[in-house]
Amino acid sequence: MTLTPVEARVLGTLMEKARTVPDSYPLTLNSLLLGCNQKSSREPLMELDEAQVAGAVDALISAGLVRSVSGGRSARYEHNFQRGIGVFEQSAVLLGVLMLRGPQTAAELRLNTERWYKFADISSVEGFLEELQDRSSEKGGPLVVKLARAPGAREQRWAHLLGGTVDPAQALPAGTAGGNAERIERLETEVAQLRETVQKLCQELGVSPPGQR
Repeated sequence: MTLTPVEARVLGTLMEKARTVPDSYPLTLNSLLLGCNQKSSREPLMELDEAQVAGAVDALISAGLVRSVSGGRSARYEHNFQRGIGVFEQSAVLLGVLMLRGPQTAAELRLNTERWYKFADISSVEGFLEELQDRSSEKGGPLVVKLARAPGAREQRWAHLLGGTVDPAQALPAGTAGGNAERIERLETEVAQLRETVQKLCQELGVSPPGQR
């Protein structure tokens, strides 16, 4: 199953709440909606409505990744991700955080998964990510991809493939893809202003500007 962004958000939210607020889990549709739209630990932020979340839940139930739990006044929902996808607990945790927060480095993933699972070190995180990347076609193929290093970045980031292939431009940090042109334009303006300042100083000092005789 290739997940839509809404389905990935719903699934990731169920996975998160199962670990971080177990007393409130499984979730009602309203609690799930609030979790999907929360402003913290989410990238990108979403403003989903009840119909969108309900539609995603139905699709995930059909795919065997979510289950409806009877009991109480309202229907409640729980995820079946680890068994449905067929991965280890640590791998499921990494995929869940990637679904909720977008592409991240191994160091960021170790920090952001702390409330879900405590990895021993960054090397442990990288090991599970590499296993997910090298997943055989018999098991369904790779579930993550290591992205090219973004301009100015020290480490490469990882992205999940549950929603299909990743567009490299969309995978860049927020503001990077669309901000390059603006940054170049700003630098060109600053260079022009510096040149003008240097020329004025040279005129006042009675010397030729650099590069001129």
